[in-house]
Formats: sequence, C-alpha cells, structure tokens
Amino acid sequence: MTIEAEQQHKLDLVQEILSYRFNDQDLILSAITHPSAIEGKPVKYSYERLEFLGDAVLGAIVVHQAYVAFPEMDEGGLTRIKVSLVSGSTLSELSDHLGFKYVIIFGSSETGTGKRGMHSALENVYEAVVGALYLDGGIEVAQKFVLDTLIPKMDKRMADKPENPKSLLQEKMQAHGITPTYKLIKMEGPPHDRTFVTQVYAGYTPLAKGKGKSKKEAEVNAATASMSQFEREIAKLEKKSKKSGFKFSADMLFPGKKAEEEKTQGN
Repeated sequence: MTIEAEQQHKLDLVQEILSYRFNDQDLILSAITHPSAIEGKPVKYSYERLEFLGDAVLGAIVVHQAYVAFPEMDEGGLTRIKVSLVSGSTLSELSDHLGFKYVIIFGSSETGTGKRGMHSALENVYEAVVGALYLDGGIEVAQKFVLDTLIPKMDKRMADKPENPKSLLQEKMQAHGITPTYKLIKMEGPPHDRTFVTQVYAGYTPLAKGKGKSKKEAEVNAATASMSQFEREIAKLEKKSKKSGFKFSADMLFPGKKAEEEKTQGN
C-alpha cells in the first residue's frame, strides 16, 4: 500500500503513543483507517476486520484479569465488570485520552465528523489497535497494552453497577442454562455512515434484532428488545409446566448445538 505524507505522520504518531514499532506497518495503518477513507477499496484496508478480532482478544484479556483479581466473585459479577470495562463509552474516553483522535485517517465524506461519529470511531480504533498488536507481536504485546491502559480502570464496584442490558440478559438466560450469542446480520448505509443490525440468539433460536451506529450499540439494543421476549417465553413454559405437572426445561424452547444435532440425527 502506498503511504502518503499525512498517513506516515499519523503512523509515526500512533506508534509513539503505543511505544511500539510495528513489524508490519500495514497492520497499524489499517487499524487507524476509518472505512470512509477506503471507499472502493478492499475492506482489509480499514479498521473493521481488526476491530472484530480486537474485540475478541480484548474480551479474553479483560475476563482473565477479572477472574484472577476477584477469586471470590461469581459469574454475574465478573460479567458486569467485563461489560463495564469494554463498553463503548469507556473505550471511547480512553482512546480520546491516549490521543487516538489525532491519528484516525478519515475520508473526505467524514471530514468534520460529529461527536457521535467520533465517539464510535475512537471506540473502534482502540479495539482495532488491540487486534493489530495481537497479530504483529502476539498475545503478550496486546495484553501489555490493555494492562497499561484499560485494566487500571477495573474496580470491584463495577460488579455492583446497575445492569447493562447485555449482562442482565445473560444472567437471566444463564439462570435457565442458556448463554446468549450475538450475530451481526447486516450493515446498512455507506462506509462513512454505517448502521449495524445485530440479532440475539438463545441457543439456535433467534430473538430480537437491534440497530446502532456501532456494533456494541446494536448489541445493547438487541439485548434490550430480547429481554421481554425471553421473559414471555419462559413465563409460558412455567405456566405449561404448572398445568401439566411436568417440568419443561428452557432448552426445549431454545435448543443449543447438542439438541439440534440430536434432532437432525433423529430425522
């Protein structure tokens, strides 16, 4: 990829911020490049794929640190800490504090982006940088960055914070032996003004969809919309159990992989 003078300046600046020199400069260049800057080019040149990878790596690092730091805490508390730490507002504020707003490469269609657009970009770039560090230097390098920047914000009191819709839905579903999953089903709009559509799944059963200007916002909205749907289905199940005297389990309504495989084999 040909690097222009402005890109080179931002490449140097972000590596100075990170105190890390990339072996593969294209990785960090992609991590700081907004989708609006690559219209008509392959998706690998923007931060979207690295953000997807970084989100998973970041989640694993945060969960591991919370697990080690709070050995007496139950799964619900650990979930609330993770959700609070990797929330869009936390990552956006941290990214802004690190100076990432000065290194993001925007396209002309996004020049002068509004506050909401910048908030989303800062959140995405943090995760993309984690992904780039992981690919370039391995888990130790990515972990060091997260430990130096995000983990100092971890606090036991986060476990007592009001429920985030995602963690609340997870706790409700796990009480019935089910873990929710989130699937990005489509993206709407041009690269500089994306809307993400995400759907919640209980096992293999699709629940509600949610839209948002970032993937996290879409997931939160999907979780919020799925809450009442899940509760209604559980209420029906409990009513059915009470009437028949037979205890129906939630996985009869929301079969997971094993149940689906058994059903398929039976046919």
